[in-house]
Amino acid sequence: MKTLGNFVWFVFCGGLLSAVVWILLGAVMAVTVVGLPFAYAAFRIARFAAFPFGKELVDAQALGEKRIPGTALANVVWFLLAGIWLAIAHVLLAIECIASCVLVVPILLGAPAWAIAHIRLAGVSLAPLGKRVVPSGMASEVRRRQINAKLDAAGV
Repeated sequence: MKTLGNFVWFVFCGGLLSAVVWILLGAVMAVTVVGLPFAYAAFRIARFAAFPFGKELVDAQALGEKRIPGTALANVVWFLLAGIWLAIAHVLLAIECIASCVLVVPILLGAPAWAIAHIRLAGVSLAPLGKRVVPSGMASEVRRRQINAKLDAAGV
């Protein structure tokens, strides 16, 4: 089912366009040395934007990676220069998907799922550095481990 969802998403619901925009932003960022971390993040998100079903974004620290110093500051710079505009575009596309569901119900019954995909992309658009794309099952396991660690730390 996720393969069908990814195909319809890629062809009809903004997957190709989203991926191309993320790739172009990554290419622009890759022009300078300072922009290379942004470019790597943009290319990673482009793959997720093209085929989001069956995958999730998780914080790299949750996967055991060390946080690179300056990531928070870099995410603020990204937010101001590109993130807010990408997030607005994805929210508008999500509204379009919901509207298509209401207006053309027999054809696009899966539009809410595609709208949710745009909302997830809007969220990562705001701060893409330090995020990794993983299969949904792995993301569930990561969240479970984080909850257990918090409970252990609290002594529960």
